[in-house]
Amino acid sequence: MKEVLIKPERCVGCKSCELACAVAHSRSRTLAGALTEKPAPRKRIYASQWESRKFPLNCRHCEEPLCVRVCPTGSMSKDRDTGVVSHQTALCLGCGMCELACPFGVIGRQAQGNIIVKCDRCPELEVPACVTACPTRALLFAEAGEILKSKREAVGEQLFAQAGNS
Repeated sequence: MKEVLIKPERCVGCKSCELACAVAHSRSRTLAGALTEKPAPRKRIYASQWESRKFPLNCRHCEEPLCVRVCPTGSMSKDRDTGVVSHQTALCLGCGMCELACPFGVIGRQAQGNIIVKCDRCPELEVPACVTACPTRALLFAEAGEILKSKREAVGEQLFAQAGNS
């Protein structure tokens, strides 16, 4: 199961991911069209900053999502096959319980109304828009095992390079 994985050390805070996300969730699916839409399309990823560090933050599609557990209508649900936590607008009361329960603070609302917006991993795209738009590859779409393997290989390279310099 592929996930959007974050490499915060690569993020420069350019917000390309935010823009691509909003456009991908607009009615027109184009930047020019999205700029004129009412209500304006909302991003579902946040290029954040803590002190001097920048990092992208989006729904982690938790194993046991609190947002799903607290939703009184069942509008928040987790697909057991894909692992994606999704939202069904038609069932939503707009109570905001999911927003309060999210430990990452990444569930938002449309500018007008009580419509919840959250990362859906762009189901109509092969690779989520935020990942495709990231110029520094701070966002990756891969199996967690693939990323862990590449991390181990990088550590191995570093260790052997240091040993060779000793």
